[in-house]
Amino acid sequence: MIEQNVKKLLEEIPACNPLGEKVTLVSAVKLQTAEDINRAICAGITDIGDNHVQEFRDKYDFIEGNPRRHFIGRLQTNKIKYLLGKVDLYHSVDRMSLAEELSKRSLAKGITSNILIEINVGEEESKGGFTMSEAKEAVKTINSLPALKVKGLMAMLPFTDDEALLHKLAKGMRTLYDEFKKDFKDFEYLSMGMSGDWKICIEEGSNMIRLGTAIFGARNYNKT
Repeated sequence: MIEQNVKKLLEEIPACNPLGEKVTLVSAVKLQTAEDINRAICAGITDIGDNHVQEFRDKYDFIEGNPRRHFIGRLQTNKIKYLLGKVDLYHSVDRMSLAEELSKRSLAKGITSNILIEINVGEEESKGGFTMSEAKEAVKTINSLPALKVKGLMAMLPFTDDEALLHKLAKGMRTLYDEFKKDFKDFEYLSMGMSGDWKICIEEGSNMIRLGTAIFGARNYNKT
């Protein structure tokens, strides 16, 4: 099933978004076994994203094929040390304290960490991230921190069947991304789109999507 799902997605996902930017598929591997992750990689997945530090640590040495590693979950500052130098892109820098700690620890280790700044585009209380109105100051401040490279923005759209709302919010994120891209030379990624809304997100200009269920099926919370 995994192999067929990956094949179908790679055929269905456009190589580029309507703006001509390459679309990167990040496989969200929360609760998946190393064996199943490796099956996805063998089928053509080049980027994988973890939600939990413990899972990342436990499976790190068992992942084959040298995929690009993303951390896409909410990150506690005291767990940064387990990821440093092993993560290619942190998607969920959702607060200033996390950015500052990641900067400090990266500097001490002599590395530069690539990050995305999370925007709470729907202003949902259940989600982290900076609001649209906070975004400009947040990006400017975080971009000035040492040992960090801000590569773009990340957002999670609300879970809703209101497609008009989803299009509106996704379009707003792309507008915000384009504004920053003019001023910040390292901006490259707009990470937006999951298994239920990725088509809308790409249509509105996302160039990085994070899919788990579409690849592995419904999560089994008894499976690790």
